[in-house]
Amino acid sequence: MTIKFGPAGLGGVKEAISNLEMYHKLGLKACEISFTHRIYIKNKEDAVKIGKKAKELGIRLSIHAPYFINLNSVDKEIIKKSKQRILKCCEIGTYLNAYRVVFHPGYYNGFEKEKTYENIKKEILEMQKEIKSKKYTPKLAPETTGKVNVFGGINEIQKLVEETGCSFCIDFAHILARYKKYKFKEVLEKFKKHKELHIHFSGIEYNGKGEKRHIKTPEKDLRKLISILPKNKEIVIINESPDSLQDSVLGLMLCKN
Repeated sequence: MTIKFGPAGLGGVKEAISNLEMYHKLGLKACEISFTHRIYIKNKEDAVKIGKKAKELGIRLSIHAPYFINLNSVDKEIIKKSKQRILKCCEIGTYLNAYRVVFHPGYYNGFEKEKTYENIKKEILEMQKEIKSKKYTPKLAPETTGKVNVFGGINEIQKLVEETGCSFCIDFAHILARYKKYKFKEVLEKFKKHKELHIHFSGIEYNGKGEKRHIKTPEKDLRKLISILPKNKEIVIINESPDSLQDSVLGLMLCKN
């Protein structure tokens, strides 16, 4: 088993290389670039340079697409712009040599859950056609989500993977917030046939409606996750806590002990 730990966040373009070097010195081998508020790496030359340095340092890059995504809306313009944002991440991700583009697929918006699923599935299939035609290299990774009124339950993501061939992001903090338990064994069983697991893990504050905010990662919960992970897979664990760098280092230390 190989586990690569890393933070959510690389910083701006100017500090990206120095941050990668710092992560490397700390022993971290993953980083998820947060385009959550905007796709801030716009220049191909910058992306190629960052990607080359990450590869040189053995750091696996992924991207978190903008939060402003909804593939299930009565407003076709919202869907169109959502797809454009995801595809732009795939374009930049190709230059970065990023292997996944993580995104929150959408909302139920009054639709039946099955109809929501079919709508989102359709848009993912369409995006994959464009990704193939443009030879983008990152895989789409819809994420398990943390609010009960948002599409992204465990079974919904698993079904998307089965029926579209997309990848996935298992966010165990979101699963805790959504189901009030981590469901470690159940989730790992559902995705057991996949050789690579892209995981988010951090602390989370939640209520009856689901997630409220990420918090410091509980060491005992991180220990439990590490102890239960399969031994025959390539695993990336991205931390999204307010102290994602130190919490990633904690994961690395626990893994070695």
